Amino acid sequence: MTNPSVQNDGDSALAQAHLLDALVESAPAMGQLRRDLHAHPELCFEEFRTADLVAEQLTAWGIPVHRGLGKTGVVGIIKVGTSDRAIGLRADMDALPMQEKNTFAHASKHAGKMHACGHDGHTAMLLAAAQQLALKRDFDGTVYLIFQPAEEGGGGGQVMIQDGLFDLFPMQSVYGMHNWPGLAAGQFAVSPGPVMASYNTFSVIIRGKGCHAALPHMGLDPIPVAAQMILAFQTILTRNKKPLDSGVLSVTMVHAGEATNVVPDTCELRGTVRTFSLEVLDLIAQRMEEVAQYTSKAFGVECDFELTRTYPPTVNHAGPAEVARRVMQGIVGTANVLEQEPAMTAEDFAFMLQAVPGCYCFIGNGTGDHRVVGHGAGPCTLHNASYDFNDDILPLGATYWVRLVEECLKRP
Repeated sequence: MTNPSVQNDGDSALAQAHLLDALVESAPAMGQLRRDLHAHPELCFEEFRTADLVAEQLTAWGIPVHRGLGKTGVVGIIKVGTSDRAIGLRADMDALPMQEKNTFAHASKHAGKMHACGHDGHTAMLLAAAQQLALKRDFDGTVYLIFQPAEEGGGGGQVMIQDGLFDLFPMQSVYGMHNWPGLAAGQFAVSPGPVMASYNTFSVIIRGKGCHAALPHMGLDPIPVAAQMILAFQTILTRNKKPLDSGVLSVTMVHAGEATNVVPDTCELRGTVRTFSLEVLDLIAQRMEEVAQYTSKAFGVECDFELTRTYPPTVNHAGPAEVARRVMQGIVGTANVLEQEPAMTAEDFAFMLQAVPGCYCFIGNGTGDHRVVGHGAGPCTLHNASYDFNDDILPLGATYWVRLVEECLKRP
């Protein structure tokens, strides 16, 4: 996973950040809540305990709650003044289906489930901001606090939209934030334009004719056809796509055969395609199908080709991205707000940005030095079994949310 470059010392940047005093004071409670979430991870559309906790906290602070969008989604509503302006803040809640290697006290209590992407921290930061916004109320308009399920492959953002998110809660802009390992604590990264790629999967089933491996002329071997396809697919990126257009095509699975002396009937290829634009995706999809079909025809076999479009590219709108940058600079200074280097990872906040103008930014999670005794031997990177969210940045992320609301919904 490609990270923005680190230009300054993270500890120094975080120490010099202009944080809200109330959020600094509540940091221990925020950290305790975050670790509780980490210890009780829940997968896509199963975030029942997490959603209950979120709803209970919001209700305790006098914030009205709407539940049920996207099955387990929670939306908190804070309305101040008379303005009809509204802004949405989104945090994802789900965990990953993987076994945690950390052994510290707040490690996952559920085998095969882990908060390895920091959604526990995202939820805690937005909750902390919600409490402060409800108490301070220094804005004019409505804030919608969107706690989203099923980001990790479930498309929970799209499901919430289909269930009426933006119809029930109309807003002029929507914002998301993700922690970013390798980017120093105390730094942000934001840019207009594409920041995350589209996520798409493909399957090619090559249908030949099985036979004895010692008598290959009696059959139609699908494996050499698959080998030709795998190599030919890469020429789409190097000879059909413009060199300046980004794209990744990876064949990650090859399934064929059951015995060393048998030519199989079929060979299946699976993999992923990532792009920053739908136009490039259209080109790759078209050429992949042509390569698959005509390569198969040349070898006298048949094939089934399917490309499934899962998440579109995450593309920031220029206006909201500039607003976010300005707010960040007021908190951590210009030098600690970096250009957001696009990553070929995917994010279902893309669906929200297709529906409403907005911005998705990165907040530095550091290099892993924050992890307590008992962490796994692996690096502190996203989707790694040794990952843990950096609790030191909780007040920073929450401060950003509060300042963003105050900027977007300024009092007249």
